This record gives sequence, structure tokens and C-alpha cells, in this order.
Amino acid sequence: MKILLVEDEMKLALAIKKGLEMEGYTVDIINDGQKALTRISLHRADYDLVILDLMLPSLDGREITRQSREMGITLPILILTARAETETKVETLLAGADDYLVKPFSFAELAARIRAILRRPVEALPEILSVGDLELNAAERWVKHNGEDVPLTLKEFGLLEYFMRRPNQVVNREDLLSHLWDFNYIGFSNVVDVHVKNLRRKLDTGHGDVVLETVRGIGYRMVA
Repeated sequence: MKILLVEDEMKLALAIKKGLEMEGYTVDIINDGQKALTRISLHRADYDLVILDLMLPSLDGREITRQSREMGITLPILILTARAETETKVETLLAGADDYLVKPFSFAELAARIRAILRRPVEALPEILSVGDLELNAAERWVKHNGEDVPLTLKEFGLLEYFMRRPNQVVNREDLLSHLWDFNYIGFSNVVDVHVKNLRRKLDTGHGDVVLETVRGIGYRMVA
């Protein structure tokens, strides 16, 4: 899952990013309201959730939420606010936010709120994804192949979930890089290929019916 974190207190933003990455999420940080709205409007498909501070430079979180909803953007939005009064909470929800969290908060509560929001996708999805003899539980973070546990790294798990949500569809490398690595990523150009190769190796039991095939010049496709 990829999250856009909009927070101008960089110490807090970096702490949240570090914690969420340890939970297996990919996180981009923006510290300006207007830039955040532009990013959301142009790259809505890249993210699964926006965490949005209420008080931001140039454009506040409530206005970003309102304009996003007017543009038809259904991306889940979790608001962070230092204001605990009921009126602020009501106005935030009426603007289109899915939830809010009052500062200061514990990281455990933030993580729980995120999981709760992400269990409510626009289209109902099964808790356990199945493709052929492969099963994946995104909430409990386990993978079984022919009934046997498959130990995966966080990135390998993210790749597999992405493929299993799109069985028999061609997925290009750019989409994978955009969805599973943050926009500040600087690394070797074949990082996706290396992780896919490692994933293939772990899934190859010699008697499975799931194939992760390469589509030359484009990307990959999971075929069952």
C-alpha cells in the first residue's frame, strides 16, 4: 500500500514515515497544501490513502479535502489535527474526510486507523486473495503456496499483492516502481526486475499452477 503524507512539521512527518515503512507501507511526504492538492489531482491512482494535516502552508487540509471530493477523487483521506473540539471534527468529516486523528496521538492508534480505513475499499475485496494454488492475506501478512508458508520480504509481499489483485493483467515496470517505491527513490534501474526474480524463486516449488511471466518490453503478468 502507498500513502501520501501531507505534513509541514518535518520531524513528525519523518517519524511517521519511518514507522509506516516498518509496517510495510510506501510513503511520500509533501509539506505544502497547494502542492499536495496538485499531486493528489494528477497522481490519485498512485496512492491508497492520504494522511493530511489540517493546518498547512498555502492551503489547509479541509480545503484540500473539499476540492478533492469536488473533483470526484475517492481516495481515502485521514486528517491529522491539533484541534479537538466537536465543531472541527464535524466540519472535517462533512468536507469529505474518512477519519480524523487528534494530535498528539500514538503511532499504534495511527496504524490502527489506517488499517481500518484500508479495509473499506471503494470496491469490496476479499480478505484472502487467491490465484491458483497461491493464497495471500493482506491484513495478517501471510502467503501460502500449496498450503505451505512462503516467507517474503516487505517489498516481495507488496509485489505479490499487486500482482494478485490484477490476475492475468499486464503490469508495467513503471506502475510497480511508482506504487511500491516512494518518489524520492534513487537506485539501480532494474530494482523491480531483481525483486520479481527473487519472488519467482520463492514461489517456484516445481509443482505450482501460478506463473509470473515476463512480457517483453512492458513488464509482467501473473497467469493462473
